Amino acid sequence: MVEALQKNPKHKGRKGPVVLVIMDGVGYGKYTEGDAVKAALTPNLDRLTAEWPSTKLKAHGTAVGLPDDGDMGNSEVGHNAIGCGRVFAQGAKLVGKSIEEGRIFAGDTWKKLISNVRDKNTTLHFLGLFSDGNVHSNVSHLRAMLTRALDEGVKRARVHILLDGRDVGETSALEYIDPFEEFLSGLNAKGADYRIASGGGRMQITMDRYGANWSMVEKGWHTHVLGEGRRFASAHEAVEILRAETSAIDQDLPPFVIEENGKALGSIEDGDSVIFFNFRGDRALEITAAFEEDDFDKFDRVRRPGVEYAGMMEYDGDMHVPRQYLVPPPSIDRTLGEFLAATRVKQLAVSETQKFGHVTYFFNGNRTGKFDPGTEDYVEIPSDIVPFEDRPWMKAAEITDTVIKALEEGKYDFIRLNYPNGDMVGHTGIYPAVVCAMEALDLQLGRLEKAARKAGATLILTADHGNSDDMFEHSKTGEVIIKENGQPKAKTAHSLNPVPCIIVDFDGKGEYSPTLKEGLGISSLAATSIELLGYLPPSDYDPGVLDWK
Repeated sequence: MVEALQKNPKHKGRKGPVVLVIMDGVGYGKYTEGDAVKAALTPNLDRLTAEWPSTKLKAHGTAVGLPDDGDMGNSEVGHNAIGCGRVFAQGAKLVGKSIEEGRIFAGDTWKKLISNVRDKNTTLHFLGLFSDGNVHSNVSHLRAMLTRALDEGVKRARVHILLDGRDVGETSALEYIDPFEEFLSGLNAKGADYRIASGGGRMQITMDRYGANWSMVEKGWHTHVLGEGRRFASAHEAVEILRAETSAIDQDLPPFVIEENGKALGSIEDGDSVIFFNFRGDRALEITAAFEEDDFDKFDRVRRPGVEYAGMMEYDGDMHVPRQYLVPPPSIDRTLGEFLAATRVKQLAVSETQKFGHVTYFFNGNRTGKFDPGTEDYVEIPSDIVPFEDRPWMKAAEITDTVIKALEEGKYDFIRLNYPNGDMVGHTGIYPAVVCAMEALDLQLGRLEKAARKAGATLILTADHGNSDDMFEHSKTGEVIIKENGQPKAKTAHSLNPVPCIIVDFDGKGEYSPTLKEGLGISSLAATSIELLGYLPPSDYDPGVLDWK
């Protein structure tokens, strides 16, 4: 439990609430070409930036707890940082250090899964996102575990690969598959039988989140567990043929199964061990439920093999999911939400399904549930189950409707919301759709501004990371990379660009300088929110952007 916040003596009070507006995936682009934020018609955002105090915040790399400043930020670590006001070592860094120091292999879970297959002469399965994007997973972690498994006497392993094309290049799958096959050949030369067994695009199978589309998980179950689906001789062949047939980028490639002698190479059977090697939790929870839950009703599993299952990390600390995991997650405590609950500040969190968990679970330090149900309300607006490029406005209007109603009712002191457009549409790589998404978002900012002005509210306009600001691949010298068809090569990953922090203080009384601090990260948003609410932030929080007089 935390103590209530102390009053900020320099704050002179406000008529309305503080509204933290997270424009997911909206940054300040480095290049003009491919910057959908700049290309879009955004008169409201442009005007607010020009008329009110603003600064740029770091939202990637070490500023959000990732191993290196070359690592892209993401929505999960971004909301962790925004919500807890400090920087914690995050998934990739934690796992990498655990492997480097050998702690992962000394842990009870690893020992249990290895001895299970070694003693029974069964198969060790690895399932996860197959890239080095460092957002959900890293293929280097997979290589390290396979190498260790062989050293510990595991003779047979199967790898089920989820193709990325989202946190890495959109058609980069073979750049990971081909070297990995060589790596496996090296292990097999030492007497192992380690093979890629199945796969498919991450937006087609297995990696759904927030219960938005359980049919994805069902397809993944049939592919990985039951060994059902279209069959190929190798993963390389599968990617080449499916890409030629569908023209899909990696994240949208259909599922495939590798066969040998007319049989699926790697169905999951009783007595096997399974490691889901993603370290990020949101897209790991549903497939975990399919393996672990006895009373599972989301789809017909046909059969549920009796396996030893583990996740790379604990994906939900409150619900203790999964039951077994290899690396303990960061222990994030004393979050903004917890302090506000202790201070009896009335809070509202709003987003659509795609980002609802971010303004709740991740914002609260990977915690399910509310700190104080008496002072907190959460509103989830169901997302449409359609390709994001087909409806790039998403649910921005409905999110705004909910916040405007809350402003009119005057019930809340602190409102946080997430507009997913810049990120979710940005990941499609379809430039016109991203421009449309930004223009749709801007229309809602205009509506929100009017309601906030009337309520005397304070808006903090910001983002969790960049994405829509960097939609084309560029060479090291800055030129746009052009494909054979003459079109720019789309970039579907997050950017390394800074994000906005705009303070729109309609009822301000001149208590702080109009020039905001520079060089800070998005973790500074927690202290900034607390100060604008009229309180003093905890002493160990990263400093806010305001320079109080």
